[in-house]
Amino acid sequence: MADKLIISPSPHIHSGDTVEKNMYGVWIALIPAFVISLIYFGLGALIVTLVSVLFCVLFEYLIQKYLIKGKITVFDGSAVITGVLLAFNLPSNLPVWMVAIGALAAIGIGKMSFGGLGNNIFNPALTGRVFLLISFPAQMTVWPEPGIFPMEYADATTGATTLNMLKNHFGEIPNHVSMLFGNRGGSLGETSALAFILGFVYLLWKKIITWHIPIITVLTVAVFTGIMHIVNPVLYADPLLHILSGGLLLGAIFMATDYVTSPMTKKGQVIYAVGIGVLTSVIRLWGIYPEGVSFAILIMNAFTPLCDKRKFIPKSRA
Repeated sequence: MADKLIISPSPHIHSGDTVEKNMYGVWIALIPAFVISLIYFGLGALIVTLVSVLFCVLFEYLIQKYLIKGKITVFDGSAVITGVLLAFNLPSNLPVWMVAIGALAAIGIGKMSFGGLGNNIFNPALTGRVFLLISFPAQMTVWPEPGIFPMEYADATTGATTLNMLKNHFGEIPNHVSMLFGNRGGSLGETSALAFILGFVYLLWKKIITWHIPIITVLTVAVFTGIMHIVNPVLYADPLLHILSGGLLLGAIFMATDYVTSPMTKKGQVIYAVGIGVLTSVIRLWGIYPEGVSFAILIMNAFTPLCDKRKFIPKSRA
């Protein structure tokens, strides 16, 4: 009995892969979307991303060194990924101090309070985003109009997102081509759907993620919104518009697939993805917020252990 089986927290990396290698792969997959965000949001996109990454790395280092007093892991790439994904969920004109608060919430609350990478229950970037949305709703729902390398930051001209227009039934909805290439208002991660698709293909090619969660999430949203569109095409937009708008592709590809907070079994991933798709659709169509991806992923993060269980109803002891 001296030898004991020790199971470490996720992510569990097999073969020759390492956490660092996979994190760097995610960086590469995010490059197309980051380039598009720079093209349409210019200086604001650059400032928000750099500040978010800087403070995520800084807060993780300080917490590990002075509070947890454990091994420093800021070089594994996870803090940088959290910073980039947090920035992708923010408006490009958000004040720097708010970005810093979001980084503190993401790292301090969403990640390090649970013990660091491998122990967190909820996606850190989305934790930071929702914290800011609840704390500063006015600033988090003001979206700069896209341009070509605009150099404005705090004084940028603002407008509405596609989902805001759909929710409130006003304005001219961008066409599918515009949304595919990114010429629309919104957060940094609500730009080009094509850029995220390219990132998705890269992640599949490198076997960093599998297709199950992203594809099933998107298909669930397509089926749900498609049914509602058939029922009332005047009130409910077509499913392709829902797929291309908002942060659905960003969330489904880069955040719902987080190694730590998503199920490990294929059956669990299917249940998890369907749950995200249904919740996203329900919030978008009938909730108070026009976008529901962040809330949907965080809610299903809480159900990840249950999704991985083989049986949901225990056998009777009778």
